[in-house]
Amino acid sequence: MLLQDMTMKEFKGYLRRTKTLIVPYGSIEAHGVHLPLATDTMIIWEVVRRVAKRVRVFVAPPIYYGVCTSTGNHPGTIGITPETLRRLTMDIVRDGFRKGLRNFILVSGHGGGLHTYAIKEAGERLVEEIDGIQVASLAIYEILPGKARDIAETENDSHAGELETSCILHIEPGLVKGRAKEEYPALPKPIIVRDKERYWKGAVWGNPEKADPGKGAELLDIMVDSLAGLVRKIEGL
Repeated sequence: MLLQDMTMKEFKGYLRRTKTLIVPYGSIEAHGVHLPLATDTMIIWEVVRRVAKRVRVFVAPPIYYGVCTSTGNHPGTIGITPETLRRLTMDIVRDGFRKGLRNFILVSGHGGGLHTYAIKEAGERLVEEIDGIQVASLAIYEILPGKARDIAETENDSHAGELETSCILHIEPGLVKGRAKEEYPALPKPIIVRDKERYWKGAVWGNPEKADPGKGAELLDIMVDSLAGLVRKIEGL
């Protein structure tokens, strides 16, 4: 049940069926020279829309902007601060609760550390603040079974690599512009450097050449299964 498509009367009626809202988060972020900037958002939006066809749940419009640190200097990346993300999350959930929703699943397709921490911190604050609320906060990759990683041939595949490229090939193949070169960043962690692009020029972590739409379809199915299971879990508590 997509929030943006329903009327106020429909919303009120659907509240008798479920009081759970999924809020999907993505990013506008460099994903190599071959993938669209909205890759993270596109993947998580596809997942939550499929979940809504399987279980009764409200789905909020995606939050396109996220906290981007490692790719913050790359062309096209437009990020927000952790504080902005925390405040936005808390405002959405508070008002959703005021409208009768009780369970909130805050799920991100963007896995940046500060990004996911900001959403989780907001969730912790909300649980302390509001009696009767339930919140789950996660990046989608946190709840996937081990078999999800077995789909990739590339060891340590990650950003704009084999799996993300496969997902976009399945969802919107026309938006995949060839393949970027295989790349594994050499950021000098734990040192925080200003010019991260110097150490990670192509904004790829993995081997996009090994991507194909079949792998993307398989991974998306696993994501949908895992998130649908979380919906059932939070409603059963």
